[in-house]
Amino acid sequence: MDLCKPSDISGLLQRHGFSFSKGLGQNFIINPSVCPAMAEQCGASGRDGVLEIGPGIGVLTKELALRCRKVAAVELDRRLFPLLEETLGGFENVSLIYGDILKTDLHALINNEFSRCENVFVCANLPYYITSPVIMRLLEDNIPFNAVTVMVQKEAADRLCAPVGSRAAGAVTVAVRYYSEPEFLFPVSRGSFMPSPKVDSAVIKLNLRQDRDMSPEEEKIFFAAVHAGFGQRRKTLLNALTAAGFSKSSAAAAISSAGLSETVRGEALSMDDWQDLSRRLAELCSV
Repeated sequence: MDLCKPSDISGLLQRHGFSFSKGLGQNFIINPSVCPAMAEQCGASGRDGVLEIGPGIGVLTKELALRCRKVAAVELDRRLFPLLEETLGGFENVSLIYGDILKTDLHALINNEFSRCENVFVCANLPYYITSPVIMRLLEDNIPFNAVTVMVQKEAADRLCAPVGSRAAGAVTVAVRYYSEPEFLFPVSRGSFMPSPKVDSAVIKLNLRQDRDMSPEEEKIFFAAVHAGFGQRRKTLLNALTAAGFSKSSAAAAISSAGLSETVRGEALSMDDWQDLSRRLAELCSV
């Protein structure tokens, strides 16, 4: 069976009485070059494990299973399990796990599924409607992933990989840069899916950083300041921080000592600026 051939996919779906769910953002990949490229570039080798989120009918899962020691695929739609048992029946190194990735105990999953693996990676075709929550969950939970390779909406990919300080950047851009080094891998046209979505996609890779050196209090201040700065873009950073609960005098002192203009807006700050400002704020005040 060719899982990238529309007629074979239609036959599979008909055999199991499956219909696409718009609510779950289901679009199956039919471009035969996409999944091999994702699996190859995710970084996993024969000694490593890969967590996949939303395996669909197993197109990417098969490519990952051919390259790594173990694949654990978390799927929310129970209707897909009979299809996956058919398409992945020959792979003994694949575990299918029912669950919501936003509620799954990922630390326990890693311990249970990848105890014999040297490294653990994430590789997934993410539903558009949960892209940011899933990415931030993977980054914030301090799980020992080496890298996160995901397909997302093209617009989201551009935002996540944008340079901090550019007009395309937002709060999520800064957050992702704090935890990782994002890399835009390749675009994926809307015609690569069945059914075809209304927008194009892209594959990005987040190489997790091991050099984060901010204290818990500084991290708390950092994310509060970033949220404030981008939450009210039209305000100066000073006014945005004050509105978010920071002492105006402390915010003004931190901005001045960081060498920034008192009229600067948050969107103009570089990554180094945000971290420097946050450390100075942490010394002067708390939220």
